[in-house]
Amino acid sequence: MSTREQWLAANDDFLSTRLAWLRGRLQALADGTRHAPGRDPAGDPAPDAGPPAPGPDLPLARLAAAFGLNGFETDIVFLCAAMELDTGMGGLCAAAQHDDGRGHPTFALAMQLFDDPAWDAMSPDGPLRHWPLVNVGAQVPLTVARLTADERVVNFIKGLNHLDWRLGSLLAPVPAPGALPPSQAETAVRICALVQSARPVQEFLLAGSSRSSKELVAATVARAFGLELFRLDAEALAGGQPDSVPLARLWHREVLLNAVALFIDAADAGPAGQQLVRRWLSESGGLVFVAVHEPWPRAETLSVDVARPTAAEQATAWGAGLDAGGAAALASHFDLDLPAIADTLARAAASPGGPGPTVPGDASQEFSAVWAAALDAARPALDQLAHRVPAKARLAQLKLPDPEMGLLREIVGQVARRGTVYNDYGFAARLNRGTGISVLFAGESGTGKTMAAEALAAELGLLLYKIDLSAVVSKYIGETEKNLRSLFDAAESGGAVLFFDEADALFGKRSEVRDSHDRYANIEVSYLLQRMESFNGLAVLASNRKDSVDPAFLRRLRFVVNFPFPAQAQRRSIWQEAFPAETPVGGLDLDRLARLNLTGGSIHNVALNAAFLAANDGGLVTMELMLAAARSEYRKLERPINDADFAWTPGEVRHGH
Repeated sequence: MSTREQWLAANDDFLSTRLAWLRGRLQALADGTRHAPGRDPAGDPAPDAGPPAPGPDLPLARLAAAFGLNGFETDIVFLCAAMELDTGMGGLCAAAQHDDGRGHPTFALAMQLFDDPAWDAMSPDGPLRHWPLVNVGAQVPLTVARLTADERVVNFIKGLNHLDWRLGSLLAPVPAPGALPPSQAETAVRICALVQSARPVQEFLLAGSSRSSKELVAATVARAFGLELFRLDAEALAGGQPDSVPLARLWHREVLLNAVALFIDAADAGPAGQQLVRRWLSESGGLVFVAVHEPWPRAETLSVDVARPTAAEQATAWGAGLDAGGAAALASHFDLDLPAIADTLARAAASPGGPGPTVPGDASQEFSAVWAAALDAARPALDQLAHRVPAKARLAQLKLPDPEMGLLREIVGQVARRGTVYNDYGFAARLNRGTGISVLFAGESGTGKTMAAEALAAELGLLLYKIDLSAVVSKYIGETEKNLRSLFDAAESGGAVLFFDEADALFGKRSEVRDSHDRYANIEVSYLLQRMESFNGLAVLASNRKDSVDPAFLRRLRFVVNFPFPAQAQRRSIWQEAFPAETPVGGLDLDRLARLNLTGGSIHNVALNAAFLAANDGGLVTMELMLAAARSEYRKLERPINDADFAWTPGEVRHGH
């Protein structure tokens, strides 16, 4: 027989003995002989003898010690639990109360049945009702109301120790953590020392952008003290439970009955969710970790910053499946926890040979498969916040002046080699801001800003996400900052390029405060300034009006690339590559087309519209159709039209196609 089986057998023997004592007391009260001395022939305790005392390791003794119950309160709990342990208790209760309608425990019955009765045992603030161990029926007065033992308490007395079912829908067990990297292990050791200092309140705010890192550190601390960690989502609490106090007390009861700790994910909680978490903490107890982005002003809690593993630690983890060069490249572009890295390597190994992007430093099949798996892991979080744009363009396709092309190549080089400069060359230790790169693309619509963003992402092998301002900006206070924080956090860990088109709508100048709307709008802009500084990825801002961007943003930008209106030579190059090789083209005069003052975007529109006209008119793109499509584009742009520019006589000299 195992140790637990022996313990359960001992508990069963104790419960049987105590039930026999209780039956004797009830029968004596029914017979009017409650204080008869001695023992009955069977050897059971006489009705006036005290209740059998449980061993200190048995559930009833542990229950009484955990909640500070006196003898009378313990007897009440057992009387109520006995209704579930012995089917004959209902009849005995009715007989003892001389009322067939009261086949259940009442406070009046307990006052007559047990020694040392006290009126305050059923006080609302007393342990029986506060936790709650005993539930009181709706009948009044209190002395004759039905008393029932809480289901969780009955099961505990039986020796069945499990989480309360009312908490099951809100809580999830946190898996046992693996080994932490040295930087996070140091944080866990520091928290353990604070726990051992016997502080009266064991609440810790874990601040940082990575929930998984905070959860790993919390699980490591909980395991160090032999506690099982459970996770509670503050958003679920706010959405489904208008009053968190009863649930918090149920959790506190679990803390006293079990070796458990709690991890509350409140990083994305709004004001209502934060208020519910604070109420929960005021009613709860035990070891509690609250995951937040930034510390809350709460005096009772200690705030501890929890960061992701360092770049060197991540490179070491990537090195389990790659060489040093590939591991360093992944660590510089992705910011992941060790479990996420291990999962990415496992998925890449399970599906090797997948198409990999062009990345600097390593082009092996193995590296490409891991890179593609890392990108796939990042997509779910980002797809909920922004629109992914396929990066099909390349830098060679851009038609820009040499200085601007040089800036774009420099941006690619800085992003690709930032791990070398920041980590190997030691610049990261000198920076108080983020290690990312923010770029402004300024120029008229259609001059190639979006295409350039695609080209940067393609050259770097990263995902390109275009920010939908309608999904980010909210009329509700604090929601815009929350959405932006989630967006930047996902982009940092996922190796993505963020593209803010028409950025002046979001990064505009702060205005004079005339009302509350101006004040909150300025708060949003100020938050963006702060978040852009700490961002560790590549953010591209595109604007048609550079002068409308807040000057504070311009000072924080690493590069400003101006996209000028294309000159005639550049327009000719764009016209030359406007049609795919499959398009049937009939002798176009590229020099004539290049004289039309159109941007690259407008040239693309003209070429596409001309192709549709050709498909409806015999299938050949001719100069006449091109000029007809160009005339329509001019009308759309409300540009003045000179008929001579769009006239074409068959037989004119053709140049180009």
